[in-house]
Amino acid sequence: MSIQDWIKNEVDSNDVVLFMKGTPNFPQCGFSGQVVQILDYVGAPYKGINVLEDDELRNGIKEFTNWPTIPQLYVKGEFVGGCDIIREMFQNKELQGLLSEKGVATSQQTA
Repeated sequence: MSIQDWIKNEVDSNDVVLFMKGTPNFPQCGFSGQVVQILDYVGAPYKGINVLEDDELRNGIKEFTNWPTIPQLYVKGEFVGGCDIIREMFQNKELQGLLSEKGVATSQQTA
């Protein structure tokens, strides 16, 4: 299985996936840490994948979306964005709305 196939499988088989530096319990960069804090705050269940464990994965995820930075968040197979986009969406309540719209249960359902 190619790295692209592996990434596609992870994105397709998990409702919310965060490709990040480090793990949700131990983020290894500030940007990954911010996205983890946001996802934890809204109570969205997600799978964190550490790109630092594998150079092929680290480069492959950038090619997969043609997006140069990590972290990268996917919801229901759709690329949502990196740290700045996620933070802005969270502040505008768009992230919570997107999760709700896509059927991802959170502890902070929007009214």
